Order: sequence, then C-alpha cells, then structure tokens
Amino acid sequence: MTAPRDRHVQPSTVNGHTGPTRKAERAMSVTQRNAATASASTPAAPRLVLATDPGSTVLDGGWWPRSWDPTAELPGLLHALAERHGRIRHLMLNIHAWDARLRRLTVGPDVVHLGWFDTLDPAVLVATTGRDIQVDLLVVPPATPRAAAEWAMTTAADPANLRHAPDILAAALARAGAAATTNADRHEVWDNEGGSDGVAMRGREHQDRR
Repeated sequence: MTAPRDRHVQPSTVNGHTGPTRKAERAMSVTQRNAATASASTPAAPRLVLATDPGSTVLDGGWWPRSWDPTAELPGLLHALAERHGRIRHLMLNIHAWDARLRRLTVGPDVVHLGWFDTLDPAVLVATTGRDIQVDLLVVPPATPRAAAEWAMTTAADPANLRHAPDILAAALARAGAAATTNADRHEVWDNEGGSDGVAMRGREHQDRR
C-alpha cells in the first residue's frame, strides 16, 4: 500500500517547480535583505482561486496580484489564506520577481515571516500554516490579460490539474495570444470589406436615395 504523500515542509527546504519537486524538497539557497516590518489592518480582497482539498493536487490554487509590491499585495492574500487554512506563519517567494523584500509582515495580530529564494520559480508562492501544512499557489503576473489570468487560476485550483505553475502560465499566455490573433484577423477582414467606411458609405447612399 502506498503511503500518503507528506505535505509538511521540512526545515531549510522549499518546494520549487523548476528545481525541487513538490513532495521531495531539497535544500535551497536563500537571501534575506533588511526591510521594515509592514502592517495592514484592512487588506484588499485578493484575486484568488483556492482548491477545495489542499494537498491533493499539484497546486493548491492560483493568485493574481495587482502589482509586485509585497506590502500592498501580501496582506490581502494572507488574510484570505488564514480564513481557509488557519494562521499563516511563513511565506516563501522568488527573490527576483518582487519589488521589495520584507522579513516580516504584520497582518492583524499575526506576524508572518518571509523567505526570499533565488531558486524558487517566480510562478510559485509557498505558504506554511501554523500546523506546518504547505499551501502552494500559482502566481499569475499582474500584467496578464484578465481572461488568461482567470483561466490560469481556475486551472491551478482544479483537482484534475496535472500541470506545474510554469506550464499553466505558458498555456494561459498562449491562449491569450491565440485570442488576440483571432480578434486581429476579424478586424482585418472587417477593414478589407470596407469596415466602418463601408457602413458610412452605405448610410450616405441610403440618404441620397431619399
């Protein structure tokens, strides 16, 4: 009988989707930089889709921040995660993706410690709860088109999903590119057939006949 996969984070290890695997973490290098403690009493609601059963899928949901400012974006995420999973005590993020690197973030009564990793994929955020449960989220870049971002978050939270975070983002952007190409082709056909000029001309011809 196969033993269930462990979701707990081991000391000094982290889940990275382009390096370490989800369930067999390896040691990663981390860089901590000096930063002020941030606090937020009324965080904004995050753009977030969470899986109904954490730990049973490749990812536990998707998050679409509005910017790369951790002080502005993380409090709302932490508040939402705490409502679902209980207190969050630690976050792991990619060191290069974000505009600042805080050591701690105070959200209400809780102080969350932040770790910045140069080998963690930018498309992944790892949260650890007070019970040492690991919650892995897809991070959708803020500038992603809405339709692509919503598809990516929904896919990340889907129990049937087997794709890792970078693959989901690549597929989402490919879908967005295909949609943009289709729209451009439609506009080109419209213009080739006269477009708005043709409509205006037919309108003038109709008035001339009156």
